[in-house]
Amino acid sequence: MKYDCQIAGAELICTITPDRDITAPVFCCSGMAPFDVTKGGTLKKELGSYLEITLPDLKAHQPHVVHIAYAGGFTPSNRAWMPMGPYLETPNGRIPLPPTPVGRKTQPTQPQPMTALPLAPQPTSWSPSGDHLVTDGVATSDAALQAVAALATRQGMRFTGKTPVTIAQADLPEDAYSLSITPDGITIAAGSYGGRFYAGITLLTLLQHGPLPCGTLTDGPRFTWRGQHLDTARHFYTPDTIMALLDLMALLKLNRFHWHFADDEAFRIEVDCLPDLWRKTALRGKGHALPGLFSTKPEAGGSYSKDDVAQIIAHAKALNIEVLPEIEAPAHALAIATLYPETSDPDDTGTERSVQGYPGNVLNPAMPRTWEIWEALVAEIGALFPFGHLHLGCDELPNDTWMGSPRAKALMASENLKTTHDLQGWTIAKLAAFTAAQGLRPAAWEEAAQGCQGGIGNNAILFSWTGQGPGLEAARAGYDVVMSPAQHVYLDMAHTADPDDWGANWAAFVDLPDTIAWDPVPDATLRDRIIGVQGTFWSEFTSEDRQIWPMLMPRMLGVAMMAWQDTPPDLAILEALATRYQVDANGGVTCR
Repeated sequence: MKYDCQIAGAELICTITPDRDITAPVFCCSGMAPFDVTKGGTLKKELGSYLEITLPDLKAHQPHVVHIAYAGGFTPSNRAWMPMGPYLETPNGRIPLPPTPVGRKTQPTQPQPMTALPLAPQPTSWSPSGDHLVTDGVATSDAALQAVAALATRQGMRFTGKTPVTIAQADLPEDAYSLSITPDGITIAAGSYGGRFYAGITLLTLLQHGPLPCGTLTDGPRFTWRGQHLDTARHFYTPDTIMALLDLMALLKLNRFHWHFADDEAFRIEVDCLPDLWRKTALRGKGHALPGLFSTKPEAGGSYSKDDVAQIIAHAKALNIEVLPEIEAPAHALAIATLYPETSDPDDTGTERSVQGYPGNVLNPAMPRTWEIWEALVAEIGALFPFGHLHLGCDELPNDTWMGSPRAKALMASENLKTTHDLQGWTIAKLAAFTAAQGLRPAAWEEAAQGCQGGIGNNAILFSWTGQGPGLEAARAGYDVVMSPAQHVYLDMAHTADPDDWGANWAAFVDLPDTIAWDPVPDATLRDRIIGVQGTFWSEFTSEDRQIWPMLMPRMLGVAMMAWQDTPPDLAILEALATRYQVDANGGVTCR
């Protein structure tokens, strides 16, 4: 069986050359976004990016060509846009077709000379004395440094030795520290676990480069929120991979892990309140609640047990990382809507679809069952995660959602609401108030600020993702804001326009220089409201855990520098660091 796919402008041209006669074949695949069939077959079934195309009978050794195009204005730019997991469904069973080679292709690089300390991010100040401390590593009983030692052991790095470290209590901000290295020893001054931990991370990194340079280093972060997001709903990453990501975050002094385990395609944490939700969405494919969306296998997926969650939280805590869970409301809820149809108005005549091509992926706030589900999830997930924050979602609501629902229209009339955005604002504010009553601080995407009643309120943190503009507006309205503009820190974007590259391109091509080519606080009057920077990684085109590392790195270096440093990062230093921080296919980190 031969199969080839080529990008031709806006189309994908798929050529199937069978090695035998095939009767009544159906071509099945998924992609990055919804498809249209333009030639060579008839659409049989579609859901979002998944489609089935009825083909004519195929004759042995005679090529058959199928033309498909991305709908909604999306233009394929590289291999990641080719059909995922293509196969033929026939009366005699499934015939897999050769898959597209997946993942970003990267070449090994030699370390470039450094004009500064080989640290990412760079410290606030460094005053070298010119001497060096020759050491086999450090010895300490401090809990934070022991966590660094455990990290070093996992990563195969040199850290533990005989040189004692003196710990001094100092009146310094959270996560700040000073580090004094002399030929006689090492002294750390800090006022918090995080400060001692990051001093240890600095020592760990410097130890990988030989004798320790002597001098005085002072350091502290610009932002309290230094984050990295991971979408585990579209692709299930093993707990080991998540913990490897946490290790990498710690080495870069990032301290917030935004765990996106719920979306249209799955809800991946085991919860007692809705057991069918995770049991029936853990796997996708034929015979499951949802078809093989974003998958290269007949069925794929998994779910995280409460023991998995506890292990990940404990791992993060030792690394000075808090875990922010996200549950998604009111949109991005296809999985919930599919399993619990009583969350939709049965008389709704609306035809709206999400940008991902899903009909009916929004829960209706006029239905009592909707609130039962949301409140149960808020209570159980909130209790599971000790950070005391809960992200409620609230992005990408389809245009005119609920406008065909008599029950939603009645609710709008009773609350004096006029538009879809008004009802979303009212809904997310009510859910945020319930969240706050559970002792949790709510968070949401930038759209949660919309609506005639002022949006989510309730001391929520908003994440600005389409650009910086909505975040600046939210900050001026009194919200705390984390900047996560897609044009700079969405690490699922392709690096370049090369058709052999890998990743999305709807926001921009994001290469390493782009990660630092922006100012998180362009308006100085808002510096107290913009509380952080966060990198983001969506997993629509990720089918194997190993694919994420060459996408995240080296661009996470830029995210880390923007989140920590108070001065604009130097591109030459960033590019040199990019040759020194290497991550293997299992998430193992080398600081060369």
